Amino acid sequence: MLLTLLGVLAPAGGVLVFTLNSMARVTFSLLASLCCVGGVVTVLGLPYLGVVIVLMMVMEMLIMAVFMIAYMMNPAGLMPMSMLHNKRGSLVISVGVFAALVVGIFVVPWPERTGNRPRDTTFQVGMSLMGPQMLTMVTLGFVLLATMVGATVLATHRGRYDRFGDDLDQRPANDPVGGGMGR
Repeated sequence: MLLTLLGVLAPAGGVLVFTLNSMARVTFSLLASLCCVGGVVTVLGLPYLGVVIVLMMVMEMLIMAVFMIAYMMNPAGLMPMSMLHNKRGSLVISVGVFAALVVGIFVVPWPERTGNRPRDTTFQVGMSLMGPQMLTMVTLGFVLLATMVGATVLATHRGRYDRFGDDLDQRPANDPVGGGMGR
C-alpha cells in the first residue's frame, strides 16, 4: 500500500514541476517528488539509500530555495514563469525516451537471482561502494565536517555575545549595519 502511494506521488510531484508557475513552488514540488523516491527505495528494502536520498534532496532543495530567494530578480521566486522551453521538441523527445525505456523493460533478458538475499542490505551496499576503505571514508566525513565548522567559525569575526555585550545590556546593539558600530 505504501509503495503504491509513494509510487503514484513521486511522478505526480514530477509533473507538478512542469505545471506550476513559480520557482519556489517548483522547488518544493521537486523536493516532495524526490522524497517519495527515497521512500520507495526504503520500502523496497534499502533503508540506508532511501534515507541518504531524502537527506541529500532536502539539503539540495533548501539550498536552492535560499539562493533563489536571495539572488533571483523576482521576489522569492514567486513571479509567474514557465519551466517549459521548446514544448513540441521536448514532448517528442520525452515520449520517445519513455517509449524506449518501456520497450527495454520487456525486451531485455533480466537475470535470475542466484543465491539468497543478504540479511543486511545496507552493509552489502556499503561494502560494494566503499569496500575496505570504509574507515577511511567515515574519517574523511568527520574531517570535512570539522573543516566546514572551523571555516565558519573563523569567518565570523563576532562572537555570540558581541551584539549586546557580555551581560546583554548594551543598547543599541553593536551591529555592522544600523549605526551601532564604533559607539
